[in-house]
Amino acid sequence: MPRYPVDPSDWKLIGSDRVSAIGLGTWAIRNPRTAEDVMVEAIESGLVNLIDTAEMYGDGRAEEIVGRVIRRVGRDRVFVTTKILPHRFTDEYMVEKAVKASLKRLGVSEVDLVLVHWRNPNQSAGEQVRMLEKAAYERGLARYIGVSNFDAYELEEALNSTKSAEIVVDQVHYSVLHKAPERTGLLDLAIREGVTIQAYTPLEKGEVALHPVVRRVAEAVGRTPVQVALNYLISRPRVVAIPKTERRDHLAEILGSLGWRLPAELIEDLEAI
Repeated sequence: MPRYPVDPSDWKLIGSDRVSAIGLGTWAIRNPRTAEDVMVEAIESGLVNLIDTAEMYGDGRAEEIVGRVIRRVGRDRVFVTTKILPHRFTDEYMVEKAVKASLKRLGVSEVDLVLVHWRNPNQSAGEQVRMLEKAAYERGLARYIGVSNFDAYELEEALNSTKSAEIVVDQVHYSVLHKAPERTGLLDLAIREGVTIQAYTPLEKGEVALHPVVRRVAEAVGRTPVQVALNYLISRPRVVAIPKTERRDHLAEILGSLGWRLPAELIEDLEAI
């Protein structure tokens, strides 16, 4: 049997919100116009409502692109995640200022989810999330807060540190070829505590398409290696994948990872990689 029970739903929970099991990332956008059009097409498909960005992506330009997407499709159709750099966490004012700058670039009065981008080595995980809680959540600038690149120990500390907000997401590197969240107990902790894992770099910059086991499984189920790699992730409880694309054909391939699930025996083959 697979290590985890298979989640058959293409919709996951972040807090009390339903978000698509596949979201779209915005790191290293090369062509802003085509990226914008592809994100709009993804939202218009009805299969995707989640877009991930960060203040550091393109020095804020990625947030501006997401803002244009929101204006084209409507605010209520997009669940937006953004992230604040660790050096902002010197005091609450600096965090609030950074969040407000992100909101301005996004063209919204409140972001759905804001994350600590990674832990500041000069602060504890608890100190950072408490500061984010006060500066963003309690001041009505974010509906939810969370973390990124936190290991199981740091996530547990974060979960035990907030007073008014829940930690609803930990965004980490996770793919069929990079299973640290499974090996380290992070995914187990997230499932137990109701925290959603947002998996970034889920396609390993194309490497998943070259792996012989992924290719063999893809051939067995009549899908592409990209679709198999994404389906493996979203089959896990509490896991959302956030690949990035600027191409319509690649978007179509990504969306083809939804609406089905790998057989248990093939999930086991992928777990063994």
